Amino acid sequence: MTVSNDTPQRVTLVAVDIAKNYHDVLIQPPPPGRRRRVRVANNRQDFEHLAGFLQGLKSSVLIGFEATGNYHRPLAYFLHEHGFELRLIPTLALARTREAMHNSWDKNDPKDAQVILHLLKTGLAQTWHDPMVNGVNDVQELSKTHFQVTLARVRVWHTLRNHYFALYFPEIDRFIRSDHSVWLVQLAFRRQPRLLP
Repeated sequence: MTVSNDTPQRVTLVAVDIAKNYHDVLIQPPPPGRRRRVRVANNRQDFEHLAGFLQGLKSSVLIGFEATGNYHRPLAYFLHEHGFELRLIPTLALARTREAMHNSWDKNDPKDAQVILHLLKTGLAQTWHDPMVNGVNDVQELSKTHFQVTLARVRVWHTLRNHYFALYFPEIDRFIRSDHSVWLVQLAFRRQPRLLP
């Protein structure tokens, strides 16, 4: 049987749409409270103001956000250090829910904050594990670097196969799919001996 993971009713939900310079924050207190929208600059002073406001509320706080580049990391680290419970909203879940709720692929920051709030209410979020706090920052950065190197390698291989080989050596195509493909690339790009001293 599936365990339900719904968000408790007596909690203030905070949806943060992350951006480079300013974050759109949508705060939903427990009923009968009214929803409030705040814009937070990406600096420590505004972070402290937001944390002070949230700590002054008379309920526990659950904060959800979508990881956007590296712009979410300072705010997430700051809020985690101040004892707030954080949830990560997967990018794909946010995009699909936005399309379903608004019947449009169009996105803007206030709309994204509403969708994040909806996903928090329904419990469709992941627990945020800060890489700095958990000591996995270096491993994460190495993993990202490995991904970029692999992506570049595949991109170069596809460029060679689909453009260079197809244009200049179309007869090579049958060898590319064989076990000798690595040998073929080494042969094609082997450094030729210099004829002149």
